Amino acid sequence: MDLTEYTLFSGGARGAESVFGTQAEHAGIKEINFTFEGHQVTRHRGLHTLTPEELSRGDVSLEYVAKLMNRRYTDSPTIRLILQTIWHQIISGQEIFVVGEILDDLTVKGGTGWGAEFAKLCNKPLYVFDQKSMIWHKWNRMHWDQLSGADEPRITDAHFTGTGTRFLTKEGTEAIELLFDRSFA
Repeated sequence: MDLTEYTLFSGGARGAESVFGTQAEHAGIKEINFTFEGHQVTRHRGLHTLTPEELSRGDVSLEYVAKLMNRRYTDSPTIRLILQTIWHQIISGQEIFVVGEILDDLTVKGGTGWGAEFAKLCNKPLYVFDQKSMIWHKWNRMHWDQLSGADEPRITDAHFTGTGTRFLTKEGTEAIELLFDRSFA
């Protein structure tokens, strides 16, 4: 497939999303970064500011998300808007790549965790680079399978999502770079 047929869906925030965007740009891949009015982003290439109507499509009960994620969320307008933009990222991609930390309850730490859980609910291929163990994992509908060597993920679908923590480590950055190298070399 021609690289111009690929599209990265992300959020343009600092950390993992910024590195995913930089790698997409270097590869000549289209980039769409979902955001909302007043949200700080570091990537402006392919920026799509969601309208109130678009945001409402991604609305989800904070109680539901909190129960699913085994944590509490404040009922702030900003948290709701962030969860709505993550919904757009996940619904748009056919493969989901996340950089973060897998917790003992099999969820992913932070706001990124909602994206991973939503990808699970949508039965989309989901890969997480766990910065703590420094290993890629794939969700197999029941638990996380560790991937190494030739099994490490490759981007195979033209519409893919790249998201993750704002607190990206050197290893997390390298994992994203190597993902693009494996996929498009």
